[in-house]
Amino acid sequence: MDNATLGDAGDQELLERHVAGDPDAFGELVRRHRDRLWAVALRTLGDREEAADAVQDALVSAFRAAHTFRGQSAVTTWLHRITVNACLDRARKAASRRTSPVDDTERLEQLLEPHESAEAPAERQDLHRELLAALARLPADQRAALVLVDMQGYPVAEAARVLDVPTGTVKSRCARGRARLLPMLTHLRSDTRGNSDLGEGRNRTPGASVPPASEARDAGPNDPAAVKGGGGRT
Repeated sequence: MDNATLGDAGDQELLERHVAGDPDAFGELVRRHRDRLWAVALRTLGDREEAADAVQDALVSAFRAAHTFRGQSAVTTWLHRITVNACLDRARKAASRRTSPVDDTERLEQLLEPHESAEAPAERQDLHRELLAALARLPADQRAALVLVDMQGYPVAEAARVLDVPTGTVKSRCARGRARLLPMLTHLRSDTRGNSDLGEGRNRTPGASVPPASEARDAGPNDPAAVKGGGGRT
């Protein structure tokens, strides 16, 4: 299958071709979805290294479990579900080791995308940092729901499919998460509220800035090591 044909194929066809042994099909899926998966992982975990490892874990799992996909949801939903589950697993493990939820200002500053750091007003940067710090204090399940619904702009029903829970569970997690966030964010100026990444029904600009996936280019496209991608260490 040449590159032009790969680009024209749908996600489900690519997954089927991967299962059938096409050496390039899974690499094309990674190329299409890596940025979005990376954005979800980064905002769920609040740490670049952990997010990169979670995306790696998720895509290796998807690579190996592709034969189990039955087409009951979109491929992108399936990939997001695996990624969110990998993030929650890491968040739960980290919670048992963490002594302070967020105590590293430099780490939070690294979460700002390059174009934001260079061009956004200082007020926007401060708001973003405080929001990330507050999110990091939430339980992992609430954080994942808020990241999908409020930061990534997913409809509740789609977020429920990604998280593999009922829509009512997503709504309650979001409600509890927002209630916990409110006292942490009330000191922010009211006139900056419209700039917040968190806003019910708001879509964040898709495709977070992601470092080049050098590993994915150097390794064979059907090699699980090639999925490191979005935000991986160089």
